[in-house]
Amino acid sequence: MKNEKNKSALSDPRMIRQAIQDSFAKLDPRVQIKNPVMFLVYISTILTAMLTILSLFRIKDADTGFTLSVTIILGFTVLFANFAEAIAEGRGKAQADTLRKARKDVQAYRLSDPHRHDQFTVVSSAELKKGDIVIVKAGEQIPGDGEVIEGAASVDESAITGESAPVIRESGGDRSAVTGGTTVLSDWIVVQMTSEPGASFLDKMIAMVEGAARKKTPNEIALQILLVALSIIFVLVTVSLYAYSLFSARQQGQLNPTSVTSLVALLICLAPTTIGALLSAIGIAGMSRLNQANVLAMSGRAIEAAGDVDVLMLDKTGTITLGNRQASALIPAEGVSEAELADAAQLSSLADETPEGRSIVILAKEQFNLRGRNLQEKPMHFVPFTAKTRMSGVDYEGVCIRKGAADAIKKHVEALGGHFSLQCQEVVDQIARQGGTPLVVSKNEKVMGVIHLKDIIKQGVKEKFADLRKMGIKTIMITGDNPLTAAAIAAEAGVDDFLAEATPETKLQLIRDYQAQGHLVAMTGDGTNDAPALAQADVAVAMNTGTQAAKEAGNMVDLDSSPTKLIQIVQIGKQLLMTRGSLTTFSIANDVAKYFAIIPAMFVGLYPGLQALNIMRLHSPESAIFSAILYNALIIVALIPLALKGVRYREVSASKMLSHNLLVYGLGGILAPFLFIKLFDVILGFLGIL
Repeated sequence: MKNEKNKSALSDPRMIRQAIQDSFAKLDPRVQIKNPVMFLVYISTILTAMLTILSLFRIKDADTGFTLSVTIILGFTVLFANFAEAIAEGRGKAQADTLRKARKDVQAYRLSDPHRHDQFTVVSSAELKKGDIVIVKAGEQIPGDGEVIEGAASVDESAITGESAPVIRESGGDRSAVTGGTTVLSDWIVVQMTSEPGASFLDKMIAMVEGAARKKTPNEIALQILLVALSIIFVLVTVSLYAYSLFSARQQGQLNPTSVTSLVALLICLAPTTIGALLSAIGIAGMSRLNQANVLAMSGRAIEAAGDVDVLMLDKTGTITLGNRQASALIPAEGVSEAELADAAQLSSLADETPEGRSIVILAKEQFNLRGRNLQEKPMHFVPFTAKTRMSGVDYEGVCIRKGAADAIKKHVEALGGHFSLQCQEVVDQIARQGGTPLVVSKNEKVMGVIHLKDIIKQGVKEKFADLRKMGIKTIMITGDNPLTAAAIAAEAGVDDFLAEATPETKLQLIRDYQAQGHLVAMTGDGTNDAPALAQADVAVAMNTGTQAAKEAGNMVDLDSSPTKLIQIVQIGKQLLMTRGSLTTFSIANDVAKYFAIIPAMFVGLYPGLQALNIMRLHSPESAIFSAILYNALIIVALIPLALKGVRYREVSASKMLSHNLLVYGLGGILAPFLFIKLFDVILGFLGIL
């Protein structure tokens, strides 16, 4: 999907040609009636077309050329609105075509007994049902969505995520989910299917990006109701003006009241056609931008909610911190030199392939030049870390070196007859208060000192949280760390609050508490234990690598499985709301100038004094009306790029955003029609057309 990320729909000739074809296909009344405002333009086009035909039989409402010109412009107005929607849909269809290439029937090796890998039945992937178990080996495509129940393998997910780097999928834990259409590169895995045919993750993605599953959001529906109400009011006003013009003409003994064609033009210019034409495109483009960010939204409501959230719950590891704790200092115990501590710490870490272990080896090399060790000189037995002992280390020639959690090392040295000093405990407590992780090193029964592991805060995170605070969004860090460590990291990262020693129950209760206070809450998760909180959150982003339970509980799935994606999702949601608000402001402001263009032109024959309102000095009534509806049509085309791209995202408060909208789009919406209607009038006058 990322292949489409930087590709503009308006720069793709194939996409434009298809959008033009779709614009004519959408002239079907059953399609047009779904957009009430543009359906009004559609009916008006038919009405003026009928008046044009009648004028050929000398039943004239207005000059035949004028009526025909109005009909053509109104027809183009409908087509331009259709084009805006079609070009937005076209980008989604292009993404769907890419995904369809990944969705194909492949051979699947269905196991009758998950423990007997040599006993399988070859079936088509389309025949697999939920609960079926298959084995997938290197070079084979995973036949459907599922969960790894045995084995581990390197998987190429580029067909789904666009990322070429392979990922590891393994049984157990939170990286067990696999997606149909991805390819196993090495080893093998046994997968249990979690979806029925036609309801896979890929099928859902295709439906969402094509727009087939897009439903109008509550705010979009509410705005459309407002636009319909305004249009009905303008219809009643226009009908009243026609009756009034008939009465005025008779009172003055004139035979020619204001023409129906002119009144139709007035109606279309006053109706909120600009936002009516672009409203659907804005929604589709917002979902498309989310898809380009490799996030699948299960509903448009979720995107809209992302724009309204005011509480973000973020995991510490991977989101706020890099997740790889690094050794930053060696603090020796009493009677121990730094060199002795560095030697013991490095020996205990030589077989430790974790980022923490490697960082200890590197620190000892850089600070004490401990390098080039020959492990063959001494018969060494390395002791791996286990959850039970919470220690690791090495044994050689009667020497026992261990490193691990402070309480585990304390028990270890005391069991050997040693003593865990008060000074060492104070160092451990101090490191914890600073937000670090203390690892204690011992040699036989003697405590050698403490290694300070520091959880590195991601660069720029503090500034990002400050920007979110300006927008009225509260950030809460979720961590399993103790309160002291959590408080130190929260202070350094600049989050507003934190939840330490988090459990599924405490996360769920925290979300409920904030929702009870009227807040909208967003969070991310990947494990089965995150599912209750994800189901409760207003915006719940599940990691694609996570468990099936987490993905089913969320209303969005992040294909990149990046915990930081939540911030980008909120930005996309807010940009969608900003774009809709900005273009609505512009559309309504447009009407002000149109009053001065059309109303004086329509009634100046009955009331010459209205010429004073012709402040643009338009040279004829017909030119004024034609210039206004021409602007009304072309402004839709001009705003299509903005509707697709969205207004520039700005991290400011709602009040500042409102002020900015009123200044740029409100004032701009008033001034633009004056400028371009006058320009069109001058061109028409110069050409002598009207």
